[in-house]
This record gives sequence, C-alpha cells and structure tokens, in this order.
Amino acid sequence: MAADQRLGDLRRQVVFFFFLLGVFWETGARQILYSVPEEMEKGSFVGAIAKDLGLEPRELSERGARILSGGRTQPFVLDVRSGSLVTADRIDREELCAQSLQCLIGFELLFEDRMDLYSIEVEIKDINDNTPGFQAQELDLKINENAAQGTQFGLPSAWDPDVGVNSLQNYQLNPSDHFSLLVRTGDDGAKYPRLVLEQALDREVEPVYHLILTALDGGNPALSGTSRIRVIVLDSNDNAPVFTQSVYHVSVPENVPVGTMLLKVNATDEDEGINGEVTYSFQNLKRPVSDIFYLESHKGEILTKQSLDYEKAKLYELEIQANDGPGLFGSAKVAVKVMDVNDNAPEVTITYFTNSVPENSPPGTIVALFNLHDRDSGENGHVICSIPANLPFKLQRSLNNYQRLVTEGVLDREQISEYNITVTASDQGTPPLITVTQLSLRVTDINDNPPSFSQTSYSAYIPENNLRGSSIYSMTAHDPDSEENSRITYSIEGDVHRNYVSINSETGVLYALQSFDYEQFRDLQLQVIAQDSGDPSLRHKVSLTLFILDQNDNAPEILYPTFPTDGSTGVELAPRSAEPGYLVTKVVAVDRDSGQNSWLSYRLIKVTEPGLFSVGLHTGEIRTLRAFIDKDTLKQKLLVAVTDNGEPSLSTTVSITVAVADSIPEIFSDLSNLEAAKSSDDSSLTFYLVIAVATVSCLFFIFIIILLTLRLCQCRTSQLLESTNDCVGAVPDIQFAGIEGVQAFLQTHSHQISLSTDSPKSQLIFPQPNYAETLLNIQSCDKKESLTTKQLQECKDESTFLQVS
Repeated sequence: MAADQRLGDLRRQVVFFFFLLGVFWETGARQILYSVPEEMEKGSFVGAIAKDLGLEPRELSERGARILSGGRTQPFVLDVRSGSLVTADRIDREELCAQSLQCLIGFELLFEDRMDLYSIEVEIKDINDNTPGFQAQELDLKINENAAQGTQFGLPSAWDPDVGVNSLQNYQLNPSDHFSLLVRTGDDGAKYPRLVLEQALDREVEPVYHLILTALDGGNPALSGTSRIRVIVLDSNDNAPVFTQSVYHVSVPENVPVGTMLLKVNATDEDEGINGEVTYSFQNLKRPVSDIFYLESHKGEILTKQSLDYEKAKLYELEIQANDGPGLFGSAKVAVKVMDVNDNAPEVTITYFTNSVPENSPPGTIVALFNLHDRDSGENGHVICSIPANLPFKLQRSLNNYQRLVTEGVLDREQISEYNITVTASDQGTPPLITVTQLSLRVTDINDNPPSFSQTSYSAYIPENNLRGSSIYSMTAHDPDSEENSRITYSIEGDVHRNYVSINSETGVLYALQSFDYEQFRDLQLQVIAQDSGDPSLRHKVSLTLFILDQNDNAPEILYPTFPTDGSTGVELAPRSAEPGYLVTKVVAVDRDSGQNSWLSYRLIKVTEPGLFSVGLHTGEIRTLRAFIDKDTLKQKLLVAVTDNGEPSLSTTVSITVAVADSIPEIFSDLSNLEAAKSSDDSSLTFYLVIAVATVSCLFFIFIIILLTLRLCQCRTSQLLESTNDCVGAVPDIQFAGIEGVQAFLQTHSHQISLSTDSPKSQLIFPQPNYAETLLNIQSCDKKESLTTKQLQECKDESTFLQVS
C-alpha cells in the first residue's frame, strides 16, 4: 500500500510538472491520476483538482468545470467550492472492476469557457472487505480404503472477490492423524487445496472422518471462511475416470441463444458397475461464471444459462471433474472463447449543447460537444461521424472520441432562424450499424425582453405576531430571453420597507424583518423590481400589498366600573325593594382586536349569594334574579369574567361590590356599623362620618315633610301656590305616593356613592341639582318672601358639594 501511495504521488507530481510547462496546449489535453481506497463514504476527498491544475477553487465554477459522464454513472463528483474531487457514493471495487488487479476509473473534466478537456484516472485500491467463501459449505469426499499413503484428493476452492494481498492466501485443515493439507499454486497464482492421505485407512475401524477446511485471506485483520468435509471410506476402487482430452477448446459467438450446447466432454472408467459410473461437475467455479454455464452431470454437456457478452468477458476457463461411484475422479479444463459480433450500435452522448446562439456569433463558436462510443471491438467498434454538407457548421476532433460542432460561416437570423442538424454515427461492422441524432439550433437576438410578472399587482395576507425571519411571500418573474439575459434578480424599491421586509435577490422570497402588529398597521405597500442580467439589463416593477390579519392577542379591557385612584373599592347601589330584573350596573369592556376576536361575552364566576344576580351574556348588564330578603348580606361581591371569541379565547375579570339598602341613610348606617369594627386609629374619623350621614338624613326627611306640606297648601290656597311656584322651580315635577314615590325620586335623580369597608375614607357625592340645594330653596319659601329670578339663581350657586371623608 505504501508503494502504491508513493507511485500515485509521483504520478500527480509528473502531471502537474507537465501542466506548468504547458504541454499538450495544441489539443487541450491533460492527464491526472489519483488513488483512493474502496468503500469510502459518500463525499470523501479524492484529489485537489484545482490545486493540481494550478487554479483557485472559485475558477472551477467561473470557468464552468464539470465532469463528463459519457452516458455512464460516475462514482465521482466535483466540489466546486473546495476545488476537490469527491466520491458521489460508496465505491465497491469488486462491482466496478471484478477481479482485475488494477482498477482504473477514467473520465474527462471539461471547462466550458474554452472547451478544454482534461483526462483524469482514479485508481480504486482494494481493501479487505470480503470474506473468503466456499461454493458448498458441506462436502462429502469418498476415499477408497486401499488408497496409498500420500495420495492427494481435490478439495473445493474458496473464492474471495478481493485482489492482491486481500484475496485468498492460504488454507488450513484441522489437525488429523490420517490427513494433511497441501496447497498448490496454479499458473494464474490461484491457491488450490489438496487433501493428502498420511496413514492407511481401515473402513472397518473408522468409516467416516470429519474435517474442517478453513480459507484465509491476507488482510489485516485476516478474514476466513470454512467448509465442513466428511470423508467417507469406501471399499476398493482402483481405476479413476480419465478424460479424452486434458484441455478442451471451444469458440462461440456472443449472440448464441440461451440453452445452446457449447461442448460435450467425455471421461471413461475401466471399472465396472458402480465403480465405473461417471458423473461430471464443475470445480473451483467462481460465482459469476457459475451463473452463465450449466453442466449436465450425466452427459457431460456444457450449455449456456445466460446470454454471453463479449464486452464483459472474452474468455472463460472452466475446470470439470469426473467422479466415479466410489469417489475416484479425473479432471480436465475447458476454455470457452467468446467471439465479438457487431451487436452494438454507436452511442452518441451529447456532453454540451446550446440550443440557441446569438446571430452575431463569430465563426468557430462551439455549438455542441459529444462523445462517440461503440461497445464492440475492432472494426465493429470504429465509428465515423458526419453532418450534412449544406450547413454553416463543421465537425472538429477533440480529445479521445470527442467531437465538436462549431459554426463555420456567418449566421443571419433574418434569413434562417432555426437549423435542424442531423449527426450520423456509423461503425465499420458488417453490416454497419448507424445512430442518428437530431440537433435543433435556434438563432436568437440580443437582450430585448424585460422580465415580466404574471400579474399587474399582488397581494398577500399575513397573520400578525409572525416569526421574525420567516418567509411570507414569493415573487416570481419570467424572462423569455436565455442564459444571462434571463437570470433575474429581485429587489424592493425605496427605503420604507427596510424595517419590515427583505427579499432574496435570487429566489424572490420575501422575509419578515419583524413581527407585525395588526393594531399598529394593517397593510404595507411595496414596489418589487425584477431585473435581468443582460447587457444592458432590463427591469420591470410591480406593486405588492401585504395585508396584516388580526390574531387574538389582546385581552378585553374593562372601561366600567372604574375604581377610585386612592385604592378604595367602588360600590354599586341596589335598593332592597328592587324587583327581579332590576338593573344594578353594567360592565363595559372593549377589545383591541377585530372581527370575532373582539366579540365579548360576560359571565359571573363568583358571587356572595348564588342565584341573586345575573349578567347579560353580550350586554354585560348585571340584574337581580329575585327580590332581596332579610337574610341577604348588605355587601354583595360579584366577580365577572369578560371573554372574547378568539381561538384560544382571552379573558379579564372585574370585581364589583353591590350595597343593598332601601335608602341612603340606611346605607351609611350599615356602613358606619361596619366601620365601627376598625382599629382605634380610625374611630374618630368614623364618628365624624356617622354625624355627617345623620345630618344628611335629617335634612332629607325635613325635605320630604316640607314637600308634602307644600302639596297640601296647593290644594287649600291658590295665593300660596302662586307665591311658591317660582321658589321650588328647582324641584323636579314628580308625583310621590308614600315611600314608593321617594324611591322613584331617588332613582330619577342621579347620585354617585363610593363606599369601602376596607378603606379609611368613604365618599358620598350629590351632583347638581342636589338635595342640599332643594332644602335651601324650601327654607326660603317657608319664610313666605318673594324671590326674584336672580335670587333663585344665587340660591343655586350657593349649593354646596358635600363630601364626607
């Protein structure tokens, strides 16, 4: 292996030296040799092509370097990034070269810019990846008991697909007193095991011997295969079969039908009876050959099991053994020579072809490069190529069997815009075989077509909260030109888009630079430009509108009820006499999302008294389900959940405290009782609050009494009625009927109350017109003094805003 490696290095140095000296510049030919072991993984390094050619890796791509397959699957590919030759798949040397001692894979490297060709050969080194194997795992060997000491008997040979030191090297036999092993080397270097009788046999003492034959190769580590041999001792048989010839020769054409008898061998045995009955069998036949030929065991006829192919194998050597009944044998060899026939038409493999050339192409412009190959040999494989004479093209010979089709005259698109070129390849066989290839060549103009989109404008819908860097849309333009004139790059016009989207200049795929928010903006207008690479380049612009789709990413927001900024809890008022369905309050909420994501529903999730309140599913109105009873607590706490209709839905909760009482004094009386349980630090504050509430309550009852008295006075005296009409103008014109009338009056006049048992401060606010203003007006009327409109207005201005803290 070290010697082979040194030989490979020396060859590469020689090739590189000639490359530097500029050898073969006239034909453009180069030759590089690499060496690589088999069974390497896909993508394994084979050789530094760029370095050995004196090029930079990027020049391979710029010059259009590629491997010519010649219609065959190549086990190597060119990595233009690193400038290296790598394996295209796992390489099996035995599959490529069978038993050949040297396995060379040859191909050509083409540079399209100048149509330079380089011949490259890769030697596949064998590794020890195959175990020696026998055709039969078990063998019965019959030996006559009177066999002389030192007699040799043929044993089955093993077969190892590897070559060289990795192939079959030796045999071993398990220790035995009666037998030993002799290994002979044939003219072809193959090892043939022979069993040697060391001691005389006695069938009556031991009729059967069990031996194990082991085949070893020379790999490191060595691999082995075994065959079990059963030696059956027979009675006396003193004549072995003898063939009429030691070597048989036969020549057959490769196109003989399957099942054709090629040869009949004959062996005779002078013994009589079972000792003289001869049977025939193949010996030491390797697996591929055993699938091609069949030997009739009793007649000695050799027939074909598969079609012969001269291109695969030209000669087969077969070893035939004739065995008599007791086990004596004779052997002979058969050489089958396969003769070639003209059964393969020439193969024309187009390596490079441009279906269009510009009309200003100069003479000598390369149109096509193709390889001519015929699998036959001799005259049957000699190929001649031609094209019609009335065309402005000609053929030029290149490296090996490659031919170039180049322009010979000036092309004029206005006269002829398309040529149909017939390439005829003919071999020299009898009769000759012909392959015709049609090439259609179009003469084109220069870059006169701009890129175009399939639509005049585009629109795309993108859900908000998208991932940054994700693709959101793809733009594709088409250019009827070819090659560089049709290579399109994409861009976005202007700088507005820079913070939002970017576009891949090669593919036209748009990417989001940030996560979009429907609540910030709902659409984005862009101008996408497609520009070809012609000289001069042409461009086309199209508008793209990105519409942002809403997602449910905002929870509902509570607008009402709102709570005081001092941290206290707001209180809603509900009279004890409220009928079922009484509107206590209304929860008002909004959702920043749109569509069904903003549809809100309300539900109670926690109440102090179950079954006392209900909330409108879509209105948020909190109403009583039944009348209040004495055992209901003064302060009812409700927890309302507001849920949107998104998927998944989002929700917000709000806590509402409802104070139950028939009158405002009762509310403050109950609240004062609750406040009495506070700490000693808050006792004085609570005391003043109670006094204030009591004072307001007294004024309220005085107002009611005066109001009733006025109504009675109206009925008695019209003069009194006239003198008081202007004074009580601020009092609403409402009919009262006992306590129910008072309740109606309270409901008619707006009031706002904020009570909290958890806060040291409570607020009671009466907006104008309020009860204090009404009391002042009535007190003035009790004095029976005439009040002017101006005085009445001053009365209103002096109304106070009562806040109890």
